[in-house]
Amino acid sequence: MANVILNVEGMSCGHCVSSVEKAVGNLGASATVNLAAKTVAVDYDDSKLSLGAIKEAIEEQGYDVVQ
Repeated sequence: MANVILNVEGMSCGHCVSSVEKAVGNLGASATVNLAAKTVAVDYDDSKLSLGAIKEAIEEQGYDVVQ
């Protein structure tokens, strides 16, 4: 298992939290959004899922991963 904290711009409300956590969850990972810090903490199995795929899933929701 791996974990990473991503800096994500554009999140501002509960809907943002929901959409990011759901998108990452659909990949088989677990995400926790911190709106105040503009971060997303992700726990994932790096033998099954790449960091690039996680970033892409977040960006497809309309947010910018700025790491």
